[in-house]
Amino acid sequence: MSTKVALARRVFRPGGSLQASREALAGYAMVGPAVILLVGLVGVPILMAVHLSLTSAQVARPGMFIGLGNFVALWRDDVFWETFWNSLVFTGAAVSLKTVLGLAAALLLHQPLVGRHIYRGLILLPWIIPTAFSTLGWWWMFDPLYSVINWTLVRLGVISRGLPWMADPVLAKSAVVMVNTWRGFPFFAVGLLAGLVAIPKELYEAAQVDGAGVVARFRFVTLPLLAPVLLTIMLFSTIMTISDFNIVYVLTRGGPMNTTHVFATLAYQVGLASGELGRGAAISLFIFPVMLVGVFLLLRVVRRTEVAAT
Repeated sequence: MSTKVALARRVFRPGGSLQASREALAGYAMVGPAVILLVGLVGVPILMAVHLSLTSAQVARPGMFIGLGNFVALWRDDVFWETFWNSLVFTGAAVSLKTVLGLAAALLLHQPLVGRHIYRGLILLPWIIPTAFSTLGWWWMFDPLYSVINWTLVRLGVISRGLPWMADPVLAKSAVVMVNTWRGFPFFAVGLLAGLVAIPKELYEAAQVDGAGVVARFRFVTLPLLAPVLLTIMLFSTIMTISDFNIVYVLTRGGPMNTTHVFATLAYQVGLASGELGRGAAISLFIFPVMLVGVFLLLRVVRRTEVAAT
């Protein structure tokens, strides 16, 4: 009985509620600036985009409310559906290549190489160089008159004459995927390298004592423990890739014949270049629900892999 009384006095001590209120206010005061920034920089633009997508707004014309008219028009637009499939293929191919190359680079940089700290810094160069600047360099390399890539392939005997990289739809898509992969795989390499460093060496030693070879150690030790980090990086890369604008716009501007458009470049062309703000906003928001579902499903997989790893 005395224990319950002491506990009650401790909980309902004089000034206890005032102290809790002060702590709560201090917490709100510290979180408040971040919430205000999120609302101002993320929430308000999204609400404005939703409002525009439901109107027939054009440049210098407010337009009128038309409900889902813009989305219905997109549903019947062949260029939009070509852009939809382009975005899925572009994202899937680029993320897959970045995963393979990033994992290979991380495994290589994890080895006790001479000067590996220098290599770990140099591998970040494609990722930290401004996107527009580096993409201009690639645009010059793909140029039909001055293409270094064509010159190299011709000298090696791979091709007999230069390839029209930006004029052929398949080659243009390949070029866009190639540049995005080159720029994004260092993000995978560094993130996966951090995951590899966190794996205890004792697990590899125990697996080696049990007779596991290099492939078996990679399959049963490295991959299961690296899976949460890998899936998280793939999630962020998918979001950044599907919303990429700079690489596609600088290289092809959506051409030839709209065959390399992704959502961002098509929204820019329709909403700003053509002045149809309502349709441009609808294009930008069309993929938003799909991305939410994809993020939700991938986060569930990440949580399951984390539980399985522990």
